[in-house]
Amino acid sequence: MTRYLTHATENKLRNLTSKEGLLRVNVKYYDNHREYLPFTDRIPSPCAQDSNSSEGERIECFMAGDSRSSEVTSLAAMHTLWLREHNRLARALKNINGHWSAETVYQEARKIVGALHQIITLRDYIPKIIGPDAFNLYIGLYTGYDPTMNPTVSNIFSTAAFRFGHATIQPIVRRLNAQYLDDPELPNLYLHEVFFSPWRLIKEGGLDPLLRGLLAHSAKLQVQDQLLNEELTEKLFVLSNNGSLDLASLNLQRGRDHGLPGYNDWREFCGLPKLETHTDLNTIISNHNVTAKIMELYHNPSNIDVWLGGLVEDFLPGARTGPLFACIIGKQMKALRDGDRFWWENDNVFTEAQKHELKKHSLSRVICDNTGISEVPADAFQLGKFPQHFKHCDNIPGMNLEGKVVIF
Repeated sequence: MTRYLTHATENKLRNLTSKEGLLRVNVKYYDNHREYLPFTDRIPSPCAQDSNSSEGERIECFMAGDSRSSEVTSLAAMHTLWLREHNRLARALKNINGHWSAETVYQEARKIVGALHQIITLRDYIPKIIGPDAFNLYIGLYTGYDPTMNPTVSNIFSTAAFRFGHATIQPIVRRLNAQYLDDPELPNLYLHEVFFSPWRLIKEGGLDPLLRGLLAHSAKLQVQDQLLNEELTEKLFVLSNNGSLDLASLNLQRGRDHGLPGYNDWREFCGLPKLETHTDLNTIISNHNVTAKIMELYHNPSNIDVWLGGLVEDFLPGARTGPLFACIIGKQMKALRDGDRFWWENDNVFTEAQKHELKKHSLSRVICDNTGISEVPADAFQLGKFPQHFKHCDNIPGMNLEGKVVIF
């Protein structure tokens, strides 16, 4: 979930001395001449340190628009990728429009990055999560801005449904070389070894090996009898707590703290049949050992915590969620799109020519433009084998900022 960005925080993230509308970058470390996020102003920050480094050489937590950007290295890598994309766009726009002020360049680059986030999320990611049928049912085609639609993020979405992703996290972090093979210099790590450890990004190969590991290995398959791996349930590390935590317990308790109604209430909200009995539960959860365990713990389906109930449902066809979470995620995405006056497809946000260019872009293109990676899948969200399912970056389309009609 993105957190609301105050004007003061935004200014901290900007390079206000630059004429190109750039975001601030790290002044101490570079990744093969490419930028890293700046370090936080809070020094010493609570992030973990390399036990082999000298006492004076600290690598602090990164600073980004979200305070959790250093939580795991792959999340820090995604924040870094988008920092670089903003600065790449800003430099290109200033180059084309030399008369623009730094503020204009910054806002225009920011507007394009916002549009790319919307396109990549709704076109490339969400259909794979909720499946084509739920996408058509709950989201459908864009018909324009709806001023009666509430675009804020719902409690049920942020507290339960979108946390389905915790069951897709791999326990192993892989770093791969240019041939997408294991690199003896960068061995696999357990997830708990990368919690709040930005030093691993800076001192252990930068973005490229980590992004290759993400592109060439699938997300963890969410199976009903092993929803979260033990790196998350036994070894979760958070900065505000000295011990290890259990993410599954946190999610269940968070739902209760937030006063979320139970699983059956939300099924009713989505127009799905209420499940009254153990037999009913067996109709939507094919692993009957799991339904037996749930009934032993909850006694009645109406007592089930919504995060757990939504997570254990059988997947819809072509989806990575069951019917309840597909409904909640779908409704939220429609609200975020239709209730947003600045949605990239809305009238007068971009010209038709600009929209045509934006549509050509993808997460794979963003990776090509901002890393040393030269071969990527056409769709970064679709797992393929290297090299047969990968394309050279020369063959990955992207937007043209300066076509005859397209000047951004």
